[in-house]
Amino acid sequence: MRTVAGLLLTVPVLVAADAPPEPAGLWFEGEDRLRNVRQLTFGGQNAEAYWSPDGDRLIFQRTDADGGCDQIYVMTADGTGPALVSTGTGRTTCAYFIPGTERVLFSSTHEASADCPPEPDRSRGYVWPIYPEYDIYTANADGSDLTRLTNSGYYDAEATVSTNGEWIVFTSTRDGDLDLYKMRADGTGVVRLTDQPGYDGGAFFSADGSKICYRASRIEGDEALADYRVLLAENLVRPGKLEIYWMNADGTGKTRVTGNGAANFAPFFTPNGKRIIFSSNVDDPRGRNFDLYLVGLDGGNVERITTCPSFDSFPMFSPDGKRVAFSSNRNGKVRGETNVFVADWVD
Repeated sequence: MRTVAGLLLTVPVLVAADAPPEPAGLWFEGEDRLRNVRQLTFGGQNAEAYWSPDGDRLIFQRTDADGGCDQIYVMTADGTGPALVSTGTGRTTCAYFIPGTERVLFSSTHEASADCPPEPDRSRGYVWPIYPEYDIYTANADGSDLTRLTNSGYYDAEATVSTNGEWIVFTSTRDGDLDLYKMRADGTGVVRLTDQPGYDGGAFFSADGSKICYRASRIEGDEALADYRVLLAENLVRPGKLEIYWMNADGTGKTRVTGNGAANFAPFFTPNGKRIIFSSNVDDPRGRNFDLYLVGLDGGNVERITTCPSFDSFPMFSPDGKRVAFSSNRNGKVRGETNVFVADWVD
């Protein structure tokens, strides 16, 4: 065993001597949890691919190689038949299937403007835009019957759904900070879950619906807090340091999982709810390369999952726990190209 940034890393699962070779460019030495890696998209920016409840489809966001804004698509689990779900106007993010229905949800800015919203002011350093024009919508999986769930006048996005289809968890600035909320699937019964200064987002329910994992920044010092609030007033956030947390589904029992000072995000529970898979740049001194890791709910038993020398993120286990979908720069034809991959999971 060895330590990285004060965290205990376990020895990866050994591979059987007769395991078939993995395709070059899709699999890297040390990725012993992944087998039969398949690339589902090709070209452009494709990310945040999440499974349908039956495991037959994936919903994801895509920006074409020739530009434009992210739009939402649905494709089969083998990558065939990608079809546009969103309106094709504005910018979209964070799509998800609603269990027990044939509907999906996503956030979009299209009602504010058909154009792409402006890019963030890079003179402020590396910042993410927090567009207040984002609202949460549901639609049939073919894009028909578009229905608006939020209309707060603030950022409402990063929405996912509990496995029973009853609750949506999302991030909003409606109370002056970037906090987590949950609401019923029809947009009613909004409950605030977090209230500590800092960015709380990217939340997912556990398979049994009892817990929520998420990423969060916690602001230390008056100067840093002032900088955070100035940026937020300009609809910007600086995501340099994010830690992984989990809490009970009612907002109680908030527990920090990581504490490595890196940019940790995109958490998702393992099927048994005992560990969290997430993306982090903790092993890159320059902070540019992101890999996937597993960690226990108590912050122990950390295990590195990917070793690709570029970006790996947005992991999600299939409903049966046998596969994992993720987004990566691996095998890209041009620098920065991001595609959706699926691999069999070695438990």
